This record gives sequence, C-alpha cells and structure tokens, in this order.
Amino acid sequence: MPLNQRQKNEAGIIKLTLDVIANSIQRPSLSFDKNGDNHYNIISALQKSIRGSDTDAALHYLARLVVGGDLPIIARRLLVIAYEDIGLANPPVAQRVVAAIQTAQQIGFPEARIPLANAVIEMCLSPKSNSAIMAIDAAINRVNKGNLGDIPNHLKDAHYQGAAKLGHGVDYLYPHNYPEDWVKQQYLPDNLKK
Repeated sequence: MPLNQRQKNEAGIIKLTLDVIANSIQRPSLSFDKNGDNHYNIISALQKSIRGSDTDAALHYLARLVVGGDLPIIARRLLVIAYEDIGLANPPVAQRVVAAIQTAQQIGFPEARIPLANAVIEMCLSPKSNSAIMAIDAAINRVNKGNLGDIPNHLKDAHYQGAAKLGHGVDYLYPHNYPEDWVKQQYLPDNLKK
C-alpha cells in the first residue's frame, strides 16, 4: 500500500511499519536478519544443496545470499563446503574455491556473483567425500574420551641433552632414507595400534 495522507496520525506524522515498508518497495521483501533463523536456514540449504549435487537449488540459495550482500558468510561457507563435502574426492576444487573467493572479495558485488557461481557450480558437479572430516572427528572423539596413550619413544623429541639417555628419538627410522620415502615403523601409541 503506498504511503498516503490516511496513514498520517493526528500530528501529521506517518508511522512506518514493516508492512508499510515491505509494501512500498518494488521487489519482494526478503529477510536477511544475520542473527535470525532464516539467515542460517539459507546457509544450511546452500550447503545441503551442494552436498546433494543440485546446481539449481544451490544457485537459488547463493542468489539469496548475494542479494543480501553477505560476502563474508558466503566465502566462509563455500570454504567449509570445499573441505567438508568435496574433500579428498577432488582436492583441487578447494584451491579453485579459494581463488574464486579472493576474486569475489577483490571485485565486490555485483560482479562477485560470477566467481562465486563458478565455485558453487563446480562443487555441485564434483565428486564428494566426507572422509577427512569423519577421520578427524573420530580422532578428536578418542582424545576427548582420554584415549591418548604414550607417544612411542622413537618419535619423542631428541633435540636436547639427555634425550638419548631417556630413549627419546633412539631407533627412529627416517623415511626419506628409504625407497619411496617410506619405512614401516610404529607411529600410534601402543593402546591405539591396529
């Protein structure tokens, strides 16, 4: 509803409400409350659409963030997705996402939408793997449960006087001295050995 004389109060002042403002603009009102649920729902939908390889949906949610002008959250989320969801299935994607974000930050909106769209499309079309996040989370879970164990003596720091007397660094096999830079030796604490 356009502002008109009937919206003025007795003092001749027009009271602007959210409805009046939303109805006064030429395009639909979108919520970009950065602290509200809708903002986080859009970010979540973007990540889940990329994870699910749905390019159209991912671009839709990216567009909502672009229209909101939220380049920092777009950059952060795309970096997370590159490592969490694409991960080891296609490691070069992460480098290209970083380059796209750097370009977007340098050129700003509205042109920033172009490298961001490239990154989103490539991630949607890429093979996916969450093996890295699953592996580190399992390791963190073991550590948080106190399942640590003692570091094997041959891996302990030997750069101080008396270290050898304690057995630190003794019998360590330097992998680069072996064919293909690999040699079998124990790295995990005894209680975590497989």
